[in-house]
Amino acid sequence: MSDANRLSSYLDFLPAIYREPTGGARPDFLGRFLLAFEKVLSGLGDAQSPGLEEILEGIVDPASGNLKLAGVHRFFDPGPGRPDAERAPSEFLGWLSGWVALTLRGDWSDEERRRTLAGVVPAYRRRGTKEGLRQLLSAYTGMVAQSITISEFESPFWVGPIHNVWTPVGGDAALGGGPPHYFLVSALITAADAADLERKRGILHAIIDVEKPAHTYYDLHLQVPTMQIGVHSTIGLDTLLGDPVQAQ
Repeated sequence: MSDANRLSSYLDFLPAIYREPTGGARPDFLGRFLLAFEKVLSGLGDAQSPGLEEILEGIVDPASGNLKLAGVHRFFDPGPGRPDAERAPSEFLGWLSGWVALTLRGDWSDEERRRTLAGVVPAYRRRGTKEGLRQLLSAYTGMVAQSITISEFESPFWVGPIHNVWTPVGGDAALGGGPPHYFLVSALITAADAADLERKRGILHAIIDVEKPAHTYYDLHLQVPTMQIGVHSTIGLDTLLGDPVQAQ
């Protein structure tokens, strides 16, 4: 039935006298009148304009059984990478971030906001540690945690294989260890161009400045990956054709 001819299902709950045709016509006026209340209270199965009951309980397509809109629990789930019908609306993210003491920057994309929100609570359990900082940076960048390394250079310089691993001079070797309270953050991130790389570098600096212990200082090294089979070559995630772009 088209929307123009649709009558409210609330008619079924009225006494029969209100559902009987009058003058040879269907009870169209009362059915259309009640349709406005049904749309607001119960909803009409439209995921774009749900009723109060549908907001709370969700919408399931009666024909296919597929979920069209999740219930009220979706408002508490940032749901990065999931369909909009299964996660909090974008306009709700600011309120949700207040629950976890996270300030959403205005230059974050919608997915960056969702990823960071989803990752901030697990990272808080290790706040002030290398692993906590790595988890939070991984949540923002969308890269796996192994793509982010945090080096403190506390070990002395070794020559030759240690535990069957060589220490190359000029690579990961430090003479006598590093300076106190210093660490280096190295990360692989995806960036569309140089401007996007600089934007993300500024954001990463801001995250590290907030999360690091106050007495420490650091350097940040970023690299945009290109395709390297077996290293990082996930199509649509971390694969770009061309020379890698580096920023110190």
